[in-house]
Amino acid sequence: MTAAIEIKNLWVRYRGEEDYALRDVSLEIKEGEFVLLTGPSGCGKTTLCYTIVGIVPRVIKAEVKGSVSVFGLDSFKTSPAELSQYIGIVFQNPEMQLVTSSVYDEVAFPLENLGFPPEEIRRRIREVLDIVGLKGLEDRSPASLSGGQKQALAIASVLALRPKIIILDEPTSQLDPQGTRRITDLILKLKKDFKVSILAVEHKVEWAVNHIDRMIVMDNGMIKMQGRPAEIFSKKIDVERYGFRPPQVSEIAYKLLERGIILPSIPISLKDAYEIFRRVLEDGKSTCRSN
Repeated sequence: MTAAIEIKNLWVRYRGEEDYALRDVSLEIKEGEFVLLTGPSGCGKTTLCYTIVGIVPRVIKAEVKGSVSVFGLDSFKTSPAELSQYIGIVFQNPEMQLVTSSVYDEVAFPLENLGFPPEEIRRRIREVLDIVGLKGLEDRSPASLSGGQKQALAIASVLALRPKIIILDEPTSQLDPQGTRRITDLILKLKKDFKVSILAVEHKVEWAVNHIDRMIVMDNGMIKMQGRPAEIFSKKIDVERYGFRPPQVSEIAYKLLERGIILPSIPISLKDAYEIFRRVLEDGKSTCRSN
């Protein structure tokens, strides 16, 4: 698989700060991969994302050492217009990037800025609003939309540029369970139908663990763990240190292990938990009968 994002020995220190926000970070994300980035507040997750898309150091000034490339383009030297053809970011609060008075104009805005022909703009708007489930709401004010719809609109405005990578900063942090399901379905659709590489920054990991290819855990500006969710949660996570909770079924399994109950593995989904706990109960019944 081609490397969508390649980071080598990245150090970032903001102006006026003594400590580095990122410390010798090296990372590769493959084309079409869905990666979840997590860790405690202030650990460097947002700095990493801003550096990948060039906001750091181009807009937010900082001392930067190391390299960041997006499909072979140097993020520090490539123009924002060119880079936006490959990568887009959706901020934690979608209202930060919703700047126009209608849904239609919101999606049109980045396309007009890059000089796309009017007919192509109209075609792309129709396409992405249908994809994100906002077709028919073209004349609505973004302010009148629900939290999930605002998030979908922010994604649509990025998707209209047809990037190969989308970074989502806390995409479910302000959503209720229904909104979370809607955005989860949309993310999976982008990955499956459009082969988009996705880097999602999240504290709430349970919605994603059954869908992601890999999970990266940061702390103090460094990558501390990475691997498949089943690998990450195979051992008890220090919630206070890393700032996120494992899936509930994993936490139940940790409690059972503390009580001396032997489990074949740690479940991360309800389906896994049903099979593992059923087997344990059946083995327990068999032991009782034999005794």
